[in-house]
Amino acid sequence: MSRYHPGHGQREHRGSAPTRRGFARPSDAADEPRTGPLILEEKTTETTSSAGPEDQQLKVFNNPYASLNIQQQRIRLPIFKNRGHILYMCERYRTLIIVGETGCGKSTQVPQFLLEFGWADDGRQIAITQPRRVAVVTLATRVAEETDTLLGHNIGYTVRFDDVSDEATKVKFMTDGLLLREILQDPMLSKYSIIMIDEAHERSCNTDILLGLLRKIMQVRNDLRIIVSSATLDAELFRDFFEMNETGNPEKDTAAILSVEGRTHPVAVHHTKTPVPNYCQAAVDTVINIHKHEMPGDILVFLTGQDEVEDVCEKLREEARKLRNCDKLWVVPCYGALPASEQMKAFDSTPHGTRKVVVATNIAEASITIPGICYVIDTGYVKLRAVNANNGVESLMRVTVSQASAEQRAGRAGRIRPGKCYRLYPESEFQKFSEGTIPEIQRCHLAATILQLKALGVQNVHKFHYLSPPPSWSMIQGLELLYALGAIDESSQLTDPLGLQMAEFPLAPMHSKCLLKSAEFGCSDEIVTIVAMMQIQDVFLTPFRARHQADIIRKKFSVEEGDHMTMLNVFTKFVENGRSKKWCSDHFVNYRGLMRADNVRSQLVRLLKRFEIPKVSCRGLINASENIRQCLVTGFFSQAAQYHYTGKYMTVKENFPFNVYKGSSIMFKKDYPKWVIFTEVMQDSIRDVTVIEPEWLYELAPHYYEFGTEGELAEKRMRGGQ
Repeated sequence: MSRYHPGHGQREHRGSAPTRRGFARPSDAADEPRTGPLILEEKTTETTSSAGPEDQQLKVFNNPYASLNIQQQRIRLPIFKNRGHILYMCERYRTLIIVGETGCGKSTQVPQFLLEFGWADDGRQIAITQPRRVAVVTLATRVAEETDTLLGHNIGYTVRFDDVSDEATKVKFMTDGLLLREILQDPMLSKYSIIMIDEAHERSCNTDILLGLLRKIMQVRNDLRIIVSSATLDAELFRDFFEMNETGNPEKDTAAILSVEGRTHPVAVHHTKTPVPNYCQAAVDTVINIHKHEMPGDILVFLTGQDEVEDVCEKLREEARKLRNCDKLWVVPCYGALPASEQMKAFDSTPHGTRKVVVATNIAEASITIPGICYVIDTGYVKLRAVNANNGVESLMRVTVSQASAEQRAGRAGRIRPGKCYRLYPESEFQKFSEGTIPEIQRCHLAATILQLKALGVQNVHKFHYLSPPPSWSMIQGLELLYALGAIDESSQLTDPLGLQMAEFPLAPMHSKCLLKSAEFGCSDEIVTIVAMMQIQDVFLTPFRARHQADIIRKKFSVEEGDHMTMLNVFTKFVENGRSKKWCSDHFVNYRGLMRADNVRSQLVRLLKRFEIPKVSCRGLINASENIRQCLVTGFFSQAAQYHYTGKYMTVKENFPFNVYKGSSIMFKKDYPKWVIFTEVMQDSIRDVTVIEPEWLYELAPHYYEFGTEGELAEKRMRGGQ
């Protein structure tokens, strides 16, 4: 009999029914640190009745929808039975909050319901926002397929540096940051009849600001309808935020909640007995264990970032080559920086006799639903951006997930049949996790957010209607940095032209400042390349089996002046070699990342042209390196650090210690440089480091730093106080 294929039901195979191997519960005596094979214990067990011999056989789980066409599958989605309610409530209320588990069909079906009901018939558009670009592309592609139209016409999408839509587009998917930028050009969003904010529970900075602005727009535009979609039960917070009825009469309510049931099967959750020493290796071991001993079905692994995803993918491919007498293993990475064509591989059907393993970051947690998943491996960690209140530096931190996120991850295993979730941490640790993730606006640097609000005409950023107000110290730090960058003046108004131009760039304020000042240093061509390269996470790849060789090649690219000049070197060589994939492979360079940087660079060049900033190059000049580094200081002067005798770098302003990231090119220098600037922080390490002269800080940022001995500075302050 034929093997299992996702979507074709679960079948027995090879005539005789092999017994199903379970995970043994370890003895309670095993409390000492684990050294043997990974052992998982079951949290929720299925009810075991008096088991006859037939209960020991493989059970048959059938997906009855696999052979149906797209329209028949649509009708069977849980949200379809609510179609009438959704359309009625959009007419009756101004704001509708839809609560439904990921996978119920709200992201793909609600836009189609609205399109079919005529919300785009008057020439206006239906907008759907998502926090992540991956979700935007995959959802737009799916909806175009379901409506049997060409992507980019009736159904389109817009993400940063990529627009696939035209004048005839009726349903437009976009990132929430892009809709914010549209408000700059059209403050009333007059070309949209209805706006759907999807995945609002993720509470990204852009989502929160967008919700606040939409609330203001609704007070002027009575015809605008808002749909807020969330996968968790924080719907009342959103409803109260948008409710404009102050009479107490429920007949006059302007916001309502609609709950949609999911289509989830029970998921058995297993925890490790003791903490694992290396969750990446534990994830690899668990995948192989599942593949050898569990029923057919695809696997989804949650990791924290691109580097871990690529590392685990490589290890899994290595292990897959050693497998004998079992199905093939098809390993697919999934993270935000992947090109759209690569991201779509996660959604492809699995070939016969093959098990798909999708290794993903938290984008697969809620934003997208990958079909065929029956097993989830949750490492229990996620990377989040957060500002350290002590030093004001925003860093990418690896932290434990919240309980809500862990439940979301587990739910991914129960979409097509009863599934299993393997958590690589003990249940006692799960109880210590926070209930929900802190909204991004309460933990991130607010300079970019404040700049955007100012550009949108919100002068008093303190009194803006936030869904969750940010801490006051974070607001003060954001304003101070913008003032130091020259984006706002003493009365907190945007400066003309610098502040207004910085607000136009889809970049962080520090990056924008470097670009706008680059012509003054005669190096705009080089700076635009460096800024584009800073938008990708990893320039170099370090294969599991060729680490030493990769380090030798990296050393050849590295220059004494630091990482930014090294990035420039890599991109220049990449272009000189015809943007060759083979060249990238031979030199352990991230081809996908460089192609994305190339795309970003061309967009930034167009922006510079719009602002009439001349494209000049300093290549070949004696002081070329000096000019480029000085230009970087104009933007990143606040992130300067001095080498300390302890072997760490101390930030100049706050005296906060940092290590150097192990992949930095200054690690190849004989001696660490005395003064540097850094543009990225990961946990307690600075990365993307450039060597500078201390005089540059005084010359280029005299308003931010004082220069002299402690005695001289004390005397200067005394004179200033008299």
